[in-house]
Amino acid sequence: MFSSLYNSSGYSMVIVKVDKIEDVEEARKAIEDRVNKRDKVVTVMELKQIVEGIKSFFNILSMFLIGIGSISIVVAGVSILNVMMISTVERTKEIGVMRAIGTSKSGMLRMFLFESLILGAIGGVIGAILGFGAGFLVDVLMLKEASYLFTPSSILYVFIGIAFGIGTSVLSGLYPAWRASRLKPIEALRYE
Repeated sequence: MFSSLYNSSGYSMVIVKVDKIEDVEEARKAIEDRVNKRDKVVTVMELKQIVEGIKSFFNILSMFLIGIGSISIVVAGVSILNVMMISTVERTKEIGVMRAIGTSKSGMLRMFLFESLILGAIGGVIGAILGFGAGFLVDVLMLKEASYLFTPSSILYVFIGIAFGIGTSVLSGLYPAWRASRLKPIEALRYE
């Protein structure tokens, strides 16, 4: 259609610019009315529609990444729970000795929770460093610039990630810590 109107061929797209943003809708309707009188020959799109399509794509991508992150947090939590449970079982005699010499139940609970806190802090910091480094490399390779990674909002996300790691670790360590604090000293000392 464009080639018959303007005596040119080989074009699949035409970009029309308007002087005022308020005239975009009117210009779109005028073009559609003129070119698509009988049959729909061309599709007229506003830049706003393209931007909305890109935004919806990135929203879907964000939801997908949030899903992957959620699964990763659950897997990390189960792994920490497993490590803490194994630690509790392997240290049963040690727990019995500590309880026999007077360590309170709350003291044992705090000790195991502190251990899971340390695991979470180390894992969170390592994860933040690796994630920030990977993001930096991707930005430098694709965008040739990574200055926005050093903005306060981006740095805040690093600390939020570390806090999530610590929180997940402490939550995962609650049951093993509670179990260790409830062991009776005599039974723990007999454990083989």
